[in-house]
Amino acid sequence: MKQIKTVSAVGHVLCHDVTQIIRGVTKDAAFRKGHVVTEEDIPVLLSLGKENLFVWEKQEGMLHEDEAAEILYNVCAGDHMHPSGVKEGKIEVIADCEGLLLVDTKRLLAINSIGEVMIATRHGGFPVKKGDKLAGTRIIPLVIGEEKMEAVKAIGNGQPLLKLIPFLAKQCGIVTTGSEVYNGLIEDTFTPVIEAKLAEYSGASVCGKITLSDAHEEITAGVLSMIRDGADMVICTGGMSVDPDDRTPLAIKNTGAQVITHGAPVLPGAMFMLAYYEGRIPIIGLPACVMYAERTIFDLVLPRLMADQLISMEDLAILGHGGLCLNCEVCHYPNCGFGKGY
Repeated sequence: MKQIKTVSAVGHVLCHDVTQIIRGVTKDAAFRKGHVVTEEDIPVLLSLGKENLFVWEKQEGMLHEDEAAEILYNVCAGDHMHPSGVKEGKIEVIADCEGLLLVDTKRLLAINSIGEVMIATRHGGFPVKKGDKLAGTRIIPLVIGEEKMEAVKAIGNGQPLLKLIPFLAKQCGIVTTGSEVYNGLIEDTFTPVIEAKLAEYSGASVCGKITLSDAHEEITAGVLSMIRDGADMVICTGGMSVDPDDRTPLAIKNTGAQVITHGAPVLPGAMFMLAYYEGRIPIIGLPACVMYAERTIFDLVLPRLMADQLISMEDLAILGHGGLCLNCEVCHYPNCGFGKGY
């Protein structure tokens, strides 16, 4: 940096904060480090007693923090995102729509390991809303060598670190099982819970609801009927434990769907079942815990299903790390560790 007269500072970059103190009103930086001095700033700076300033002396091969932040933003941002304004060398990535956020964690780690640059993101695999902050990025020093930013761009390789996949309009069928409900002995309190969960997604709608006994042939026929009637996803409730009279898993299997799993390393939700009919239509078996627990395996998989992302056994196995819900007295999900297995 170099010292220059304030009156000659237009176009130069401040290397320090300039503080304004008005007794009883404010004590804050009127100008932040990194600010580019304008003609209008000169009288203000002089009124603050700054006849001289320390400014950045432009050097070949060095980039200002604002220029570097633009590069970092471009490496991060994919479709359906926009930048905040540059403030103090920082740019934030903002969501343009409701959807599922995915983060390339391997490349994120590689960039953050370069040194003097940083990208901080939300946790991937969770739903976000329009206007949500997805990431923030900046360099650590005021200026940085171009070679470091070239290394960042090389890791980016023209593919954004962040993906925001908009949720689709999904027609969901609900198959409620259990002779006690079918025969009217108890009230169905499960279906309203599923409807409330689906209501968290603006595109989701219930295209049909049926209540059946525990006869697995009836359940199989009911699921297939829902699919023939246009359901994009079928959700089965009840009969998911290992008791001999719990026949829903068999009924799902007998549809001919490919079973991905019956069981998941998540509590609540260990008896969860997922299968795909014709490789694309999810058939879900929900354990009883979904009816009474605040958050369960269903909350972890539903965002992916609403974004039309195929879920593998590996995707579910990873959830074992972070798959234990602590049943907090006040639920802060998704701002907690539940489901953050990667």
